[in-house]
Amino acid sequence: MIPLQSVVIAFVAVAALATILARDVVRQALVLSFYGFGLVALLVVLQAPDVALSALVVSGVAYPVVLLAAIGRAQRRRKR
Repeated sequence: MIPLQSVVIAFVAVAALATILARDVVRQALVLSFYGFGLVALLVVLQAPDVALSALVVSGVAYPVVLLAAIGRAQRRRKR
């Protein structure tokens, strides 16, 4: 295993743990985005760029945006 793989795997492990330990839903969505970017970096290091592009769009951008929009909408409905 090359050192770069070890560093990226460690980052993904720390990001996964941080995602689990985050208590606030908004903070958890943001940390999940970092976890997604870590997975993208891991896939690039493991030479799977096509899967990395898909993971980048889904876990790094689309899922956190949809989740934050849903949280905002639910909070606005609660205030009414």
